[in-house]
Amino acid sequence: QVQPVESGGGLVQAGGSLRLSCAASGRTFNNYGMAWFRQVSGKEREFVAAINWSGVSTLYADSLKGRSTISRDNAKNTCSLQMNSLKPEDTAVYFCAVEGSKYGWRFRVRPDEYAYWGQGTQVTVSS
Repeated sequence: QVQPVESGGGLVQAGGSLRLSCAASGRTFNNYGMAWFRQVSGKEREFVAAINWSGVSTLYADSLKGRSTISRDNAKNTCSLQMNSLKPEDTAVYFCAVEGSKYGWRFRVRPDEYAYWGQGTQVTVSS
């Protein structure tokens, strides 16, 4: 069982930056695709970014494209999301997700395509 654990959320002013981290508790998530999603209360969980199992390929939602970078360090069993030029509309709970199968060959952007989820970390951007 893989248990992702997020950290790095907080309160930041518009235009600021945050770096979210996801660490694995339990079995390693090396060789599994990973992603970040976000959710505002009362709304559906929204895809933010994904990275393939090797870290070579990434995919971003239009909402954060050009303002964020997803990366992973398989040696340290971590995945990060660097977010810059943050806007108030980026305020949400951000979740780290891990695929259920190794060596995925395509990006997955729906929440139901991910098997393991962290508890989420709150990001609040003030105007």
